[in-house]
Amino acid sequence: MPAYAYRAVDASGRTHRGRLEAGSPAALSRSLEENGLLLLDAADAGAQAARAPTFGPGRRRSVLEVTQALAALLPAGMPLARALGTASELATGEVRTALEEIRGRVEQGDSIAAALARYPALFSPLYVGMVRAGERSGDLDAAFARLAEQLERDEELRGRLLSASIYPLILATMGGAAVVVLLLFVIPRFAELLEGAGASLPASTALLLSIATGLRRFWPVLLGALVLAVLAATAAVRSEQGRRSASALLLAVPGIRGLRRAVLAARFARLTGVLLGGGAPLLSALDDALESLDDPLARDEVARIRSRVREGSSLHGAIAEGGLFPPLLARLVAVGEGSGRLREFLLKAAEMFDARNLRTVQRLVALAEPAMIVFFGALVAFVALSLLQAIYGVNADAFR
Repeated sequence: MPAYAYRAVDASGRTHRGRLEAGSPAALSRSLEENGLLLLDAADAGAQAARAPTFGPGRRRSVLEVTQALAALLPAGMPLARALGTASELATGEVRTALEEIRGRVEQGDSIAAALARYPALFSPLYVGMVRAGERSGDLDAAFARLAEQLERDEELRGRLLSASIYPLILATMGGAAVVVLLLFVIPRFAELLEGAGASLPASTALLLSIATGLRRFWPVLLGALVLAVLAATAAVRSEQGRRSASALLLAVPGIRGLRRAVLAARFARLTGVLLGGGAPLLSALDDALESLDDPLARDEVARIRSRVREGSSLHGAIAEGGLFPPLLARLVAVGEGSGRLREFLLKAAEMFDARNLRTVQRLVALAEPAMIVFFGALVAFVALSLLQAIYGVNADAFR
């Protein structure tokens, strides 16, 4: 039976929003009228969830606040449905509407993990997986506490990266604008003066002039090609094969490969550690981790690890056989297995990789600034030298 997102009014004129399952819009209207509500409009909730855009800053912040609220309300003994209702008052827009639907499904007997999974644009597979682990272990309070901590850490990382990226972004924008002005306006005028003086243009100046002419003549085509390329890439990433190709590309780029491997290792280690902490056997934890990871190559690797463990291999041996996760993860897991503290060392590995990833990203952002200074400086220097060479050629011809 489909679910509808509706907007209705009561006898006092107060507007009510929510979601309700019904066989048709007419059945939805009758159901609301029985509760004293007049239906204004309705839309298919499943279609809305499918059309939900990618994760934006506003919704990301709203999900973080909701998670923090649940992490505070559940340990206080508040029932889950009531906690969801209270947390939804802190949210806005799509997040609030989604939480109202989730609360309704929980009241009907659905698991909260299954209800959250209906909104993949708001709650990632990792989020749903950690909630599912908390449900199975009966420790949902700790699951939301860990999620709140993880989301806070991610938000802090984004804030640091944004602060560190402001100057490089300004530098790139201003440098790019300066180069465009030189190519489209300065060089063509300068070339006209030189040609009017009867001077022959040097090879470097002629090359710059050809580039400037091509940009002025074909800029609509180039802009259209760029827009089409962005749209094609966005559409490709939404498909399974596109996500797989994008993941393989990230793992093939020097300098990014190590960071990507560490990020995937941290996600796998944290999720598996949380699942083991809930009392799940290792194979069951690996099954749930496989379902909760969103990277296709990481899922393939976890499926291989699960298969090897099922055949009798140790977890650290199965990890070491693959090439996706860093060797450090296998070593830490080996220590955990040997000491009987596998969960503790998996969570410790996740924390170590997260700290390393933060330092790596900060170094990359710090290196971007001098790299752009050198790049745009070299570009402007090439343009200036080409113009000076042309001027020198004119003066040399004048003295002959």
